[in-house]
Amino acid sequence: MNPSLRISLLGELSVTRNGTPVSLPASRKARAVLGYLVATARPVRRERLCELFWDLPDDPRGSLRWALSRLRAVVDDAATPRIIADRERVAFAAETATVDLLGIRARLLDDPPLIPPPELRIMASQLELPFLDGLDHAGDADFDNWLLSEREDVHLLRLNVLRRLALHPEIDRVEAVKWARHWKEQTPLQEEAARSLIHALAHTGREQEARHCEADFLAAAKDAGLQVSGPLMPDVTEALDDGTLHARPDETIQRRMLRKQQIGFCRASDGVRIAHASIGEGPPLVKAANWLNHLELDCNSPIWGPTFDACATGRRFIRYDERGNGLSDWDVPDITFDAFVKDLETVVDALGLERFPLLGISQGCAVSIAYAARHPERVSGLILVAGYPTGWRIGASPEEQARREAVLTLTRHGWGTANPAYRHIFSQTFMPDAKPEDLAWFDEFQRLTVSPENAVRFQEAFGTIDVRDSLSKVKAPTIVFHAREDQRISIEQGRELAIGIEHAEFVPLESKNHILLGYEPAWHDCVAQTKGFLRKHGI
Repeated sequence: MNPSLRISLLGELSVTRNGTPVSLPASRKARAVLGYLVATARPVRRERLCELFWDLPDDPRGSLRWALSRLRAVVDDAATPRIIADRERVAFAAETATVDLLGIRARLLDDPPLIPPPELRIMASQLELPFLDGLDHAGDADFDNWLLSEREDVHLLRLNVLRRLALHPEIDRVEAVKWARHWKEQTPLQEEAARSLIHALAHTGREQEARHCEADFLAAAKDAGLQVSGPLMPDVTEALDDGTLHARPDETIQRRMLRKQQIGFCRASDGVRIAHASIGEGPPLVKAANWLNHLELDCNSPIWGPTFDACATGRRFIRYDERGNGLSDWDVPDITFDAFVKDLETVVDALGLERFPLLGISQGCAVSIAYAARHPERVSGLILVAGYPTGWRIGASPEEQARREAVLTLTRHGWGTANPAYRHIFSQTFMPDAKPEDLAWFDEFQRLTVSPENAVRFQEAFGTIDVRDSLSKVKAPTIVFHAREDQRISIEQGRELAIGIEHAEFVPLESKNHILLGYEPAWHDCVAQTKGFLRKHGI
């Protein structure tokens, strides 16, 4: 095989040669012919191609010859002709190129006992894309029926991959919850998928959610007239002498948080499903979403675990995954700053919160400010950490804008790969003083949390943020924290927030980290001063 030519059938049809995109014919029919020939990977009669794509009055044979000439210019080279045709048949020499779908299909049909998790994760991301997206109705009804059939096959391949991920012995229980949830969403009445999700939830300490999931599945199976082979809920607790249950003695703070966390879903006005979570008891504290969130993965992390534990001490701590990442819908039409604010509005309204303090971190600060300006009667206080009033397309120097544009290019081409170097750009600037193992965790966390496409869309949306006009409209007591040597957002931007919000307190922190870590003195200072701020204002 010559891997220099790569063809993607998943998503929009694309061709690259030696890593460089090749322009395709403008004709949808010509592109559809290429997709059909590559996907079928066998000779096709010329008459059949003419029937699929052209009506008789349009000189089908002449149109086919024209399309093949355009396609040869795309895929052939001097040493390797790939469009192979004679007077009767036309074929694409699939063995001379790398084709995403054909490679995945061959790998899965070999049915190896274990495919490494990184390879499976890439497959899952690729198979989420529609087969030959945008080529519907490029041919006749038979072509559309073939397209639907192939998309059904892609769907079955994706289920195969999700099953392997959910049950993989090398994937930890927390990540297994994600894949089991995706698997069950696609096959809501399949017992094995439901059992995998229930077991994954129970083994991460979330017995209550697992029992709800079990009850929902049993009810749905009964309504559908299906028999369940046996109990779905595993025994994951230990009994005391008095018959009560307790967690295992080696349970960490983060594991306890996961076990007690309650996850729910609500829908924004445009139909996007938003996932939210609550933990702890007491007056509410709401955290606006930031880059990046995942309600199941970040709670059990070395990065966010200590912060979330501090937030949930004596309070009902509420957070959510904004659209496009985490447990919220990924396939969304709108990833913009206004949509981020509406997601926050959706969550607090769904939970019936009347008045509450808001915690904003990074771009979550701008979301919190916009919400507080629009709903002053709802916000009792603002806690802003590492925030900024304007995005990089507005407030950054030309040099910084150029760097950000370069990172966008790297993200487009490398985010979803097994190589963490592309994501490490973010990890290193977010937390330059983090431990190596924490940076490695964050590298992988980012890949699991968002698709490459949405990672680019988020960065572009962050670049256009501008809440300067909203600063003077904030009436709630506000405290602004910012690391003096923040490598991501300069302390001057933090000061600009504090200057623009009337009576805001500004607290510089001795740190280089954009995300404060639970083992650094600046984190302890931030937590202590936040508690004092809330007490001072009776919040």
